[in-house]
Amino acid sequence: MTLPSVFERSITGQAWRWRGAGGDADDLVTQLLLARGCPFEDLDAYRNPTIRAFMPDPSIFRDMDTAAERLADAVTSGETVTIFGDYDVDGATSAALLIRLLRQLGLEAGYYIPDRLLEGYGPSGDALVGLATSGSSLVVTVDCGAQAFEALEMAKAAGLDVIVVDHHKCAAALPIAHALVNPNRLDENEGAAHGHLAAVGVAWLLAAALVRVLRGRGWFAAREEPKLLELLDIVALGTVADVAQLRGLNRAFVAQGIKVMANRRNVGLDALITASRLTRAPICSDLGFALGPRINAGGRVGKSDLGVRLLTTEDPVEAQEIAAELDLLNTERRAIEASVQEEADTLTGAQGNRAVVVVSGEGWHPGVIGIVAGRLKEKLGRPAIVIAVDEDGTGKGSGRSISGVDLGAAVLAAKDMGLLVAGGGHAMAAGLTVAKDKVDAFAEFLDERLASDVAKASESRALLIDAVVAPGGVTPALADALEEAGPYGMGWPAPRIAAGPMRVVKADVVGKDHVRAIMAGEDGRSLKTVAFRQAETELGQAILHGARGRRLWVAGRAKVDDWGGRSSAELHIDDATWCD
Repeated sequence: MTLPSVFERSITGQAWRWRGAGGDADDLVTQLLLARGCPFEDLDAYRNPTIRAFMPDPSIFRDMDTAAERLADAVTSGETVTIFGDYDVDGATSAALLIRLLRQLGLEAGYYIPDRLLEGYGPSGDALVGLATSGSSLVVTVDCGAQAFEALEMAKAAGLDVIVVDHHKCAAALPIAHALVNPNRLDENEGAAHGHLAAVGVAWLLAAALVRVLRGRGWFAAREEPKLLELLDIVALGTVADVAQLRGLNRAFVAQGIKVMANRRNVGLDALITASRLTRAPICSDLGFALGPRINAGGRVGKSDLGVRLLTTEDPVEAQEIAAELDLLNTERRAIEASVQEEADTLTGAQGNRAVVVVSGEGWHPGVIGIVAGRLKEKLGRPAIVIAVDEDGTGKGSGRSISGVDLGAAVLAAKDMGLLVAGGGHAMAAGLTVAKDKVDAFAEFLDERLASDVAKASESRALLIDAVVAPGGVTPALADALEEAGPYGMGWPAPRIAAGPMRVVKADVVGKDHVRAIMAGEDGRSLKTVAFRQAETELGQAILHGARGRRLWVAGRAKVDDWGGRSSAELHIDDATWCD
């Protein structure tokens, strides 16, 4: 199907194209599923993603059985176990999942979450040796450890068994561990098909493997078997917040996890939902934009263990106190982020035609650089890395990539070249440590390595459209119908519709830089629209001033607005194009 020629060039400079296959499908949901790559024979499974439909045998992953057997030994003998998690949402949810599971199995595990500012990412040798000295015989690292060569050697020398549960890119050589479960190991076979899993998804598969081992040992003859499906609310939160691709098993994790979350049985999540001022059951976008950022705020600008404490507590009063503290820290995080964002935006002007935007600043808070990198990536359409340099000249960097450009592999290669002190990640995101005097050389390395990939990704850049409607066709019923092919997220993009032709009736700026507008079609029917963070852009200015009297089409996401208890539809604008 061909879109009207007016869609060939938009205000943002993009051509509008149909998303892909499925344009002639009998119903809208089928069209959306097929356009996102769902095989025709799997339509039923994708319409209602269940764990049963997508669950692999955990034993296909290397070291999974070894890890499950070792954990089972710890459970049956009552060992002292510590879960060592990363300080972000994926790390917090992974740690909380294993702690809650082990508690149900009769073992109260401890946890250790490193301080982002004082200790940095991943397990340190000193921390692991300290855990061994204090009595732990087994440590499980979650969302970290795949690159912790020195730390794991020190742990082994101290007589500490370590199980690594991770999903970040691995080098050809692996650190010494009792078991290393990671679908992104280079020597993975069948497990490699699940490389899109977040660490919390890998942890849930380990939980399933552990329960199976204990079942085989007769552990549940006189005990109730844990209900693993009841832990999916935590899995859904970590998966969405870590921007994992919502394909295959991840779709089932999120679809079923949101249902579990609606029951609000997890005391901590219940308090977090309340603190986030959600008045309805959470939906997928709430996990990424309301709940996840508050969990993250603890690790970014506050106490790194607040997320794990919240997700594992059984005390409603404690949960409310932690959730309130995280909410305040999230507000503080926004202010810090805005300051760094302003300075980073200024520096991007000196980037020229670099394939990867690399900006650095002294005194920037390392807890917000990942968010700023994501904003730069969205604004510029290129991978972006933001580096916070401390007073000793050491830079902590965080990067975000675009589809088709593997930033994690490039960072690993830079580390192997001696340009970085440390680094790793996955295709869409990476973290690194770099000396201040090597930032320019690192940027040049990325430019040379990734220029071709970025150019190809940019050439294929287009705004993909799933449906074309008249302004009056953007209704709550349409928005609800579009949601039926969800959950949407990374790798499973939310539907975008084009609506028009219409004229701007009224437009103004709300909040700091959001553009709100009422538009009307040729039949007089109106449509509420909002363009987030666009007030100073060409798109925002066109809506505010340049569209007077001119007809235009807008493209964006149809949403239901429940404000005031009345349901109406609005369009969140991504782009617009003139009709005349």
